[in-house]
Amino acid sequence: MNIRVFLSAADLDERWTRPAREFAELLGRGGHTLVWGGSDAGLTKVVADAVRESGGRLVGISVGLLRHWAREDADEMVFAADLTGRKALLLARSDAVVVLPGGLGTLDEVSEVLELRKHGLDGRPVVLLNMGGFYDGGRALRGAAQSRRLSRTRRERCRARRRR
Repeated sequence: MNIRVFLSAADLDERWTRPAREFAELLGRGGHTLVWGGSDAGLTKVVADAVRESGGRLVGISVGLLRHWAREDADEMVFAADLTGRKALLLARSDAVVVLPGGLGTLDEVSEVLELRKHGLDGRPVVLLNMGGFYDGGRALRGAAQSRRLSRTRRERCRARRRR
């Protein structure tokens, strides 16, 4: 299975690297392919190293402006023309999505995937690994949006679809 992983490329401490490495080892031992942004820095390097060391494949998809961060020994490395094209290629090459802690890029990528799912345009599984409670704030934000009627719940969306 090709598993797209969204995550930070920052250098992080053991609180973040240990669970990320454990996840990546499971991915590699299962014979899966890591589909990621292709970076060889920070947490992305930790995950790619662990996948490779435990028997998995690496498919990186980056953009020209980030070429200097690209991992040289990936099984496959693709360079998209721009960030929008990169996101499209990353999703086209994946069977499932796993989200680890990350910054604005990770937030942008996971927001797009969740929005596609919400509208029934993407059915692949999406898993947020809430390491250290990192995504607790996202849950609170979603609850606040729903309680203020800025966003509908899954039940409300299903009812609306049935009425059409």
